[in-house]
Amino acid sequence: MLDTPAAQKYIVCNADEGDSGTFADRMLMEGDPFCLVEGMIIAGLATGATQGFIYCRAEYPDAWRTLNEALAVAYREGVLGASVLGSKHRFDLEVRLGAGAYICGEETSLLESLEGKRGQVRYKPPLPAISGLFGRPTVINNVISLASVPVILEKGGAYYANYGMGRSRGTLPLQLAGNLARCGLVELGFGPTLHELLYDFGGGSASGRPLKTAQVGGPLGAYLPVSDFDVPVDYEAFAARGAMLGHGGIVAFDDTIDMAGMARYAMEFCALESCGKCTPCRIGSTRGVEVIDRLRQSATPEREKALLDDLCHTMQHGSLCALGGLTYLPVQSALKHFPGDFGIKSA
Repeated sequence: MLDTPAAQKYIVCNADEGDSGTFADRMLMEGDPFCLVEGMIIAGLATGATQGFIYCRAEYPDAWRTLNEALAVAYREGVLGASVLGSKHRFDLEVRLGAGAYICGEETSLLESLEGKRGQVRYKPPLPAISGLFGRPTVINNVISLASVPVILEKGGAYYANYGMGRSRGTLPLQLAGNLARCGLVELGFGPTLHELLYDFGGGSASGRPLKTAQVGGPLGAYLPVSDFDVPVDYEAFAARGAMLGHGGIVAFDDTIDMAGMARYAMEFCALESCGKCTPCRIGSTRGVEVIDRLRQSATPEREKALLDDLCHTMQHGSLCALGGLTYLPVQSALKHFPGDFGIKSA
């Protein structure tokens, strides 16, 4: 964005934290809003942007109120406005309340909503950095990215990179939810295993029954079986297991969970939340619910499974954004690791 000439540039923070089992952004915005404000100002100074927007999730009234109070303080103290801390740089910042739609967590749909339009995904290119909000160059990042900027500038990149493993550096606030004795948030450097998080921090299941699976990365994340609980919290390690780390949300389930029902829910969720712009997502998810219903009742489930596999492939490669493009992940991981729940014999 820095090299794209424009009379106006924007910094947008995606604080529409809609994934199930995630609440790290909310806790930061309510507990340390100035960390986010400072990160956005720095991003503006670095790129030549003079206006910022925080797109806050509609279901976060406390975060909304806290952010607005923080901005009032920042303007009063000269941290925001025509002269940032007495410098020649201008940066204005305001909070906008989200539209209450999961799809508005996708960056281009979020920009459409910010412009006062229906939240629908845009075609790319052009990328937002070239033509984003109101057609102007726009940096759009999430809360964690922007809030990490101040500590990196204060203590240096080497300090930040000293946390983590492999290519996954720094820390990540991991959110533990679902059937766990101790739900909550723990910020760690990349590297601890999923087992450590679920048992050492989470305390095992709240029901006292054995854990069967954990979904990591929100409602479009893969279901990982107990045999994969040794996977370290690392982007590449998760990708190697056919999963994704996403926003760091971890939802645990004990051995009473019906994985065929969870796969159906993934398709139903996609159908409910689709913006409707592309056919694979809009129609594919509806057909997916129907196919899973037939599969669960079929005397020959392998035939319906073949159809479901084909449908997932179409959605994965033909959808316009990650909503339809990732719905296959919870469905296929449930089929792969828990075929018995679908009435399919293990290979």
